[in-house]
Amino acid sequence: MALGEKQQQICDTCETDFSDLRAVIFNATLKPPEQASHTDTLSDVVAEIFATQSVSVKRHRLSQYRLAPGVYPDMTEHGWEHDDWPRLSPDVFEADIVILGTPIWLGEKSSLAQAFIEKLYAHSGQTNDDGQYAFYGKVGGCVVTGNEDGIKHVAAGVLYSMSHVGLTIPPQADCGWIGEAGPGPSYGDELDDGSRAGFDNEFTQKNTTFMAFNLLHAARMLKDNGGYPACGNVADDWGEGQKPGWPNPEYR
Repeated sequence: MALGEKQQQICDTCETDFSDLRAVIFNATLKPPEQASHTDTLSDVVAEIFATQSVSVKRHRLSQYRLAPGVYPDMTEHGWEHDDWPRLSPDVFEADIVILGTPIWLGEKSSLAQAFIEKLYAHSGQTNDDGQYAFYGKVGGCVVTGNEDGIKHVAAGVLYSMSHVGLTIPPQADCGWIGEAGPGPSYGDELDDGSRAGFDNEFTQKNTTFMAFNLLHAARMLKDNGGYPACGNVADDWGEGQKPGWPNPEYR
C-alpha cells in the first residue's frame, strides 16, 4: 500500500464525486519495461489516490513503445516506418487528467519525456468540437524523481509545455523526490532501518497528495462546466476574420 495514514484519511473523508473522471499516466523512465522504475513507484501514490476516488487510471511506460521523431500525429505518413504514438494518443484524448512522470538526467527531463511533449505538440493544429485547440478542457500534471537537483526546473518545462498545447495546469500540479542531492537512495529504495526512501517524507507525500487532488478538482470543475466557453479562444475565428477590432495577421 503506497498511502500513509494521513493520506488515507484525506482520501476517505473527501466528499466530492470524481468517479466519472479518467486519468492517464505516462512514465518516461529510460529503464526497459521489465525493470523496476522509481518514477513508477512515486506515480503509484498518485494512482492509488485516484483509485480511492474511483477514478479510472491507465498507465504507459514510454520505453515500451517507439515514438518516431517529428511533430505530426502519425510520423509514418512523413517518412518513418514505425510510430507507436497513434496507439497511445487515443488515451490522451479520452482522459480528463494527463500526467507525465520523468526522471532527472543532467538537470533535465528524460529524452523520452521530451519526445512525449513533442507528440502532444503534434496535435496543436487540431481542434475540439467548439473549434478550440484539441486539449482544452483537460488537466495536466507531472511527477519527477531522481538523485540530483532539478524538480522545479523539470516541472516548469513540462507544465509550460502542457499549458501551451491547451491543457489546464492547476496549482501545485507537480510532485517529486530527489532525496539528498547526489548519489543516494531513489524513491522507494529500502533503507538500512527497513523503511523506504520517500514513503515517510512528509514534504514529498504532502506535495503528491496536493497534486493529485488539485488535478481532480480542476478536472471536476472543467467537466461540470463543459470545458472553457468558446469565446475569444476559437482558432478558426482568426482565419475567418471574426475577431472584432482586429485585422487579419499579415505574414511577412
